[in-house]
Amino acid sequence: MSCIKFFKDITNKDVPIAGGKGASLGEMTHAGFPVPPGFVVVAQAYGDFLKQCKIDGKIADLLKGLDVENTELLDKTANEIQKHILAEKFPEDMSKEIITAYHELGDGFVAARSSATAEDLPGASFAGQQATYLNVKGDEELIRGVQKCWASLFTARAIYYRQTKGFDHMKTLIAVVVQRMVDSRAAGVGFSVNPVDGNRNDIMIEASFGLGEAVVSGQVTPDLYIVHKDDLKIHQKTVNEQTWGFYRDPETGKTVKKDVPDPNAQVLTDAEIVEVGTMIKKVEAHYGMPEDTEWAIDEKGTVFLLQARPITTLT
Repeated sequence: MSCIKFFKDITNKDVPIAGGKGASLGEMTHAGFPVPPGFVVVAQAYGDFLKQCKIDGKIADLLKGLDVENTELLDKTANEIQKHILAEKFPEDMSKEIITAYHELGDGFVAARSSATAEDLPGASFAGQQATYLNVKGDEELIRGVQKCWASLFTARAIYYRQTKGFDHMKTLIAVVVQRMVDSRAAGVGFSVNPVDGNRNDIMIEASFGLGEAVVSGQVTPDLYIVHKDDLKIHQKTVNEQTWGFYRDPETGKTVKKDVPDPNAQVLTDAEIVEVGTMIKKVEAHYGMPEDTEWAIDEKGTVFLLQARPITTLT
């Protein structure tokens, strides 16, 4: 069985194969949204890896009877499991297939993004528990990135969440999304309802300079824009000082912190705010429920959709 599926071959029904993130990106690609191209290393590849390396039993033994409220023991167990996964040789047949698919994307910079089969489900919020690696380039670096994503299924936070929510550790698989990077001038998140006050006629957008990681990780105070859903008019703008952003270093290709020229500038133009808001409105209409999105705008001003998942915190 192939360990690769391109976005064009995936829909939202493929969560068991592609994980929540991968299935959503496939669905959005099919629906015609501006999703950067990519593919998924399917969840079953991770399961096959564990069996081939014969470490699934070892992992199950380490987790058996684990008291997740014992923080020291939880951290120690998580580190031990991750070391076991990272120490194993990556299966050669899988490696060849992943590298071939990567070359089809053009050999450039990609993001390797974890996509667990239990994430992004209505009623559960696994988002952010597994690793994402940005600006990955080259065959070896990509294969290592995939393996590191697999290992991140066993961070202390992820183990704790699954245990307390009743998910079986050994039945939770992980896919890895490999997606062409957007060298973004601005990026952020957007909600098709206002998650603060629950207003379903407001679209809320948060924006930062550079890559969206600064917003997602909470390291900057982003600009905040509120757009009315019915007429797509900007209702509110809060421009916050942002002295730096995450950018791709043109020499090393690595993600670096870089000063922005004007810390008090509005991140998005009014036209861009409306364009992002329009896209978010269409995403909600497609799914028929409130959505939490990630987006980016490149130097040419092209808007991209990087992620869409149900908002699970509304009452």
